[in-house]
Amino acid sequence: GMTNMKIGAVTIGQSPRVDVTKDIMGIFGSSVELIQAGGLDGLTKEEIKAFAPEKDDYVLVSRLTDGSSVTFAERFILPRLQAAIKKMEEEGCALVMMFCTGSFPESLSTEKIPLIYPCDILDRVVPLLTKSSHIICLTPSPLQEEQCAAKWKNYVQKVSVVAASPYGDWGELEKAAEEISGMEGDLIVLDCIGYTQEMKKMFAQKTGKKVVLPRTLLARVVSELTDL
Repeated sequence: GMTNMKIGAVTIGQSPRVDVTKDIMGIFGSSVELIQAGGLDGLTKEEIKAFAPEKDDYVLVSRLTDGSSVTFAERFILPRLQAAIKKMEEEGCALVMMFCTGSFPESLSTEKIPLIYPCDILDRVVPLLTKSSHIICLTPSPLQEEQCAAKWKNYVQKVSVVAASPYGDWGELEKAAEEISGMEGDLIVLDCIGYTQEMKKMFAQKTGKKVVLPRTLLARVVSELTDL
């Protein structure tokens, strides 16, 4: 194969996302070198507090390097994300993956390489995987329920939203799974890059429903170009 293909991965929180790479590096060919950067890199928790979402903000939840999570407004990190993406392209990355399932304005751009958002893959694939066109969407924070429902209504006929953070307590996720097992809808979408392979397995076992995990779906699409 080729010598080390460089792939960029941009998180909205802090890099490196060891929690994500643990589940996906095995999917790529062995010659992939992952270059990571984050929208909150180099910032303290105190500094991040200033990014708190206000009424009409698009709300993001992500992970810090210490394993804790933070909730913040998208607009505060856009220039930082753009700088990271530009640097990755200059460093010779073949493509850049966004380690976030949120939607971003078109102001984020690359010159010549693909910039791949999980949400763009999900919104095309998810409708193909639900027979009833009724999905149950899991989102990290109650503050995200409305924006999550509004987005998915563009792609499926019915969406039920449940909030449970991938960065919090395992018990909270099990409670969400119990709630979901009694709901209609034939497909669960774990709508955050933070949800893990282990969580996917638990949701499938507890609910008997099919489950889509963004981090592995993203990696499998990208691996089409890397398994050389």
